[in-house]
Amino acid sequence: MHLNHYIHSFGDQLKARYGCKVHKLALHAGFTCPNRDGSKGIGGCTFCNNASFSPNSRSQPNIVQQVTDGQKVVQLRTGAKKYLAYFQAYTNTYDEVDVLRHRYDSALQQHDVVGLSVGTRPDCVPDEVIELLSEYKAQGHEVWVELGLQSSNDATLERVNRGHGWREYEDAVRRLQQADISICTHLIVGLPGENELHVFASLRDALSLGTNGLKLHPLHVVKGSLLANQWRGGEYIPWSEERYVDIACELIRHTPPAICYHRVTATAARHILLAPVWCEKKWPVMNAITDNLARHGGQGAAIGMMEYSRGERRWN
Repeated sequence: MHLNHYIHSFGDQLKARYGCKVHKLALHAGFTCPNRDGSKGIGGCTFCNNASFSPNSRSQPNIVQQVTDGQKVVQLRTGAKKYLAYFQAYTNTYDEVDVLRHRYDSALQQHDVVGLSVGTRPDCVPDEVIELLSEYKAQGHEVWVELGLQSSNDATLERVNRGHGWREYEDAVRRLQQADISICTHLIVGLPGENELHVFASLRDALSLGTNGLKLHPLHVVKGSLLANQWRGGEYIPWSEERYVDIACELIRHTPPAICYHRVTATAARHILLAPVWCEKKWPVMNAITDNLARHGGQGAAIGMMEYSRGERRWN
């Protein structure tokens, strides 16, 4: 049994396109976030690790060295032949276009890097950034924008101090779609105040608007976050592994087969993770998801049960 037998995985999609294994190289490009620098707020989202917000985070990063080092490690571990430069940390469209171009170019010019995957917020995708990304796509590069929606519920987004709402996500998606830029939507399962219906509604909202890919994350409680204080005070109770697996699998079954999953779970390092402890290890969760999908149906198995319009909280 392998998870890829039951989902349309991003890895398989890339392999079919390029004829070999393609690996995402996570890069830290030295960007910050409008929810940290005072533009939208200070301190970031309640689940962010504020202790990691180094005053040197905006120093000039050595993108070339990060790519080179990452390729050496990945080649030994996975045998990948080609790579996507994954600008992951913080908000990777939040700077002047000339700065973005220089850092993106630094990665794309490296051997066997076939494209970009740019992680950002829905409120940080101005037209000039879309134009830049369109240039790369026109040059033949693979280009993805990973939008951190997390939830389509505006009350939830306000509760976690996200600094944007559904409207900003909707606007960014429509403009990216007009430019034919591929979108991967991030959803967090287990946000404060949410239950299964909220999570299902977020999936359906994202699907109704249109997205090319999805990432699912269980909410972690990490050191240095406001959520950590809420957890210590009993204001937030993390979801169990079993509950997460059940919901993640239902989300997958309600996802059309054409949409690729970039990730179905996530982990946090032991030195920073407070709760839930099961988020320290990936493979037990992956195996549980695979087993559930094998027994109850894989991606798209429940598509016929979808009856939904934005704003409803029904699950049929």
